[in-house]
Amino acid sequence: MQDLGLGERMLREGHFHDGITLQWNRERHHVDIQGLTDGKRVVVYPQHEVLKDLIAGRVAQGGEIIFDVGGTTIRDVDTDHPAIEFRRDGAGAPKIIHCDYIVGADGFHGPGRQAIPASHRTEYQKIYPFGWLGILTNAPRSWHELIYTNQQDGFALLSTRSPGVQRLYIQCDPNDDIAKWSDARIWEQLQARLGTDGWSLTEGPIVQKVIIPLRSFVCEPMQYGRLFIAGDAAHIVPPTGAKGLNLAVADVLMLSRALEAKYRHNNQDPLDQYSEICLRRVWKAERFSWYMTTMLHRNAQETDFERRIHFADLDLVRTSQASARSLAENYVGLPFDQD
Repeated sequence: MQDLGLGERMLREGHFHDGITLQWNRERHHVDIQGLTDGKRVVVYPQHEVLKDLIAGRVAQGGEIIFDVGGTTIRDVDTDHPAIEFRRDGAGAPKIIHCDYIVGADGFHGPGRQAIPASHRTEYQKIYPFGWLGILTNAPRSWHELIYTNQQDGFALLSTRSPGVQRLYIQCDPNDDIAKWSDARIWEQLQARLGTDGWSLTEGPIVQKVIIPLRSFVCEPMQYGRLFIAGDAAHIVPPTGAKGLNLAVADVLMLSRALEAKYRHNNQDPLDQYSEICLRRVWKAERFSWYMTTMLHRNAQETDFERRIHFADLDLVRTSQASARSLAENYVGLPFDQD
């Protein structure tokens, strides 16, 4: 955002944390991310605010963004003349954009990935047997940084949105009926999973609550012909590792550099290597998100042995600087791979 000249509001309104807190057995351990990564910090800045800044920047440059379209079809990506066909407001005569290249940064359910023939793509997926119940509450901040906890009743996460609005999550059955989760029950579970001796959450009115399933997903390759997919169209991570937006930005950065090499220097190699380079980073982030998710959640399908291993992993972060540094380096995002 800073490199694009769009970081001013993020620096002013975002929340910068030196680290995160891990909690288990009702005890807490601070992971000094800033100290372990040569000064990098955690930035809490909502994704929809990032979107606002990107849209404002594009409009200020005189670029055109077409909203409210439907019936989108991606055509001829295996030729030199790919095209996008769509209808404004989902109705009327179809319109066509003729392209040099097409970027499918259109999410998991968009037409981008589907335009890669099924015979040319392999999809990897893991569905987790638990989900997150997320809430927004009008309450003052209870703690100075994010808390990830693995307690008897399962995982919980204390995050933040602003000084007066907090976002919190608790592990639940992904098929649960949200109507069964009263405000009182939610606060009871949050206090049980996040509370410690002498400390409790500051409660407030719950203004939003939703249950989300967790999964890991990767599509290989991330390109076909003149089509390139990026972000959630190519990969999904459980939010435990905070890597979704990080990965999407990395994809787009790699692709923008590859397109620049093509148009400025007629160098095709970076475009040809886009999928290979991105997937190396994607699979490392998938591994980290899986590691954080399995370490911090209670899984009824696991044995007591596996649960003890997860607590050993947590204690290793507490006692081993090498283990703590690995977690910190992955949490803030690995360096962009251009090899």
